[in-house]
Amino acid sequence: MASVAHGCQLPTEWRPLSESCRAELAEIIVYAKVLAIHREEYGGAEGIYNSLYGYEGAEEGLLYSAEVELMCDQAWGSMLEVPAGSRLNLTGLGYLSCQSHTVMENYNYIFFLRMDENYNILPHGVNFQDAIFPDTLENRRTFSSLFQFSNCSHGQPLQTFSSEWDPQEDSRLLCSSVQGALFEEEEKSRKQQERLGQLERRNRQLKERVRKVKRSLRNARKSQRRAEQERQELEERLRSAERLAGHHLNTITQEATPNRFQEAVLHRTPHTPL
Repeated sequence: MASVAHGCQLPTEWRPLSESCRAELAEIIVYAKVLAIHREEYGGAEGIYNSLYGYEGAEEGLLYSAEVELMCDQAWGSMLEVPAGSRLNLTGLGYLSCQSHTVMENYNYIFFLRMDENYNILPHGVNFQDAIFPDTLENRRTFSSLFQFSNCSHGQPLQTFSSEWDPQEDSRLLCSSVQGALFEEEEKSRKQQERLGQLERRNRQLKERVRKVKRSLRNARKSQRRAEQERQELEERLRSAERLAGHHLNTITQEATPNRFQEAVLHRTPHTPL
């Protein structure tokens, strides 16, 4: 059966879906018996395996095809129109790195299938989940609303719809709308997360701008204080220079002006001619 191996990266928005929901998305659904298994070479089937998830990890000898016979008419809504008893060749089986599709001869399975552009019929691992289901009572109950078991052939026991068929069918029909609503809510949540991320980035940008403005303001204040200090120092130097200049001027004035005693002596002393 298909399984996603540990370590394989799924899309970030991936969510598991129920079998009934995925059945609505599968192109072809058949209930068939595996008649034979044939080994396939990786090189010859490269075009086929390119379309399979995780085909890069496939090794030689681990890829094969299977011849199957339809035990019942196809599930309602299948895109392939072939009746019960028809034989199909399924490719794309084997052990891949992320998703494996395996069957055994002479066992019955329910298959989700699809057809590629070259008309190869491949497992359809809808939503990266199982594409092949073993024939068990539980799986028959799960898919009882999809198959026309009344048309089963080759001695297969007739399967009739249980009393729960109507609720199952209603659930199947509502699955798409419910899943659509869930996807819509997830899309809204994703957009809100994106919007939140944008707002957070914008907030970080604004904070960075505020830090730059504060830094510029601090630098401006420092420059202002430095300029004020330089102005005060210059004024102090000017005052010192003015005081020094005033002192020298007073000294010169005192030396140039005679006192009263000197003036009296000059008036009393007669002039002696030469």
